[in-house]
Formats: sequence, structure tokens, C-alpha cells
Amino acid sequence: MVDVDGVLIVHPDQRGWQRHLERDLGIPAACLQQEFFDKHWDDVVHGRAALRERLAPVLRDLAPDVSCDDLIRYWFTNDAHVNDALLRELASIRSGGMQVHLATVQEHERALFLWNDLGFRDRFDRLHYAAELGCSKPAADFYREIEKRTGFSSSELILIDDRLPNVEGAIACGWSAAVWTPGNSLRSLLTGAVRRGEGAS
Repeated sequence: MVDVDGVLIVHPDQRGWQRHLERDLGIPAACLQQEFFDKHWDDVVHGRAALRERLAPVLRDLAPDVSCDDLIRYWFTNDAHVNDALLRELASIRSGGMQVHLATVQEHERALFLWNDLGFRDRFDRLHYAAELGCSKPAADFYREIEKRTGFSSSELILIDDRLPNVEGAIACGWSAAVWTPGNSLRSLLTGAVRRGEGAS
């Protein structure tokens, strides 16, 4: 189970896809954060509200000339810096018979963009994401729902994620897990993945 943002997709700038948002679309990133992400994102990413349903009224106030399509296209394409080296490692492992899935906190539209437009459907066996599951990492329900969907037991699952709380949540559910950092070797992480009771390093 592989995380997306911070692992498979890593923006070269810490400010991420919003780095030039005001220059390109006239929307201050801080305002979008305050008016959309802070107020609405939890509902959107957990599937309780549609992205456009919540984004459209915010854009009418912040940037009336910018449509939902405009912003979503800008967001998704500027947040698509794929870690090709990791993809090659995953392909090698998958060719050896190990299933490789995505386990990620996404809303519906970006999940479909990742799966279809970025071609992850050709590289992974399945996509598991927060809006579809109705819960997100590091809640135990996220990991348990994936077990139900896949039929794998907790002892058969390994999570690679860049956030320690998510790794700890997986370990608490009986998964193996490891924290991804730039420059890691996937095979070494899989070998050193921690399971509950072993202690995290």
C-alpha cells in the first residue's frame, strides 16, 4: 500500500501547486486556504460533499472570472510531479508477483485524475482513497476498510507513507509500515518495515 502525496507525487517547491496561483489565476493562496480548504476540505475529502459544490461559491467571491474547471485543471496539473524512480521500483516489485495498491487521502475528482489521467491504473492493482472509504489515515477505520475491500489480513499488508502518524496508525492495526523519505530505496524500506510490537525506529 503506497501513499500518493509526499511519496509518489512530490512537488519540488514546499509551497506546492499554489506557488504561482496568484500570479497565474489572480487568487491569493492564503485566501483559498482560509475560505475553501480550512472550511470545506474535511467534508470534501471524506466524501460528504462534492468538490465543485463547495468550491464554486468560494470562487464566486474570490475570483469571479475563474471557473471550477479552470482552478481544478490548474491544481491537478501543477500537482502532478510524479516520482518516476519510485514508479520503476514498484513496477519491478509488482512484476515479481506482489500486488501494489494506492492508499491515499483524496477526494473523488483528483482520485480519478490520478487513476486515469496520470495512468496509475496501469501501474497499480487498486486505488483506495478517503472520499470513497468515508475515512482517512491515520484512523483505524481506513486500514480496516482496505482489509475488507482486498481480503488481505493485516499481517499481509505493508504501508509506505511519508507521515509518521499514518505509519503508526497502520502498525497499530497490525500492518507492517515504513516512513518514506526522499532518497529511500523501496526494497530496503520493505525489508525494514515495522510491525506492531516490534517498535518503530
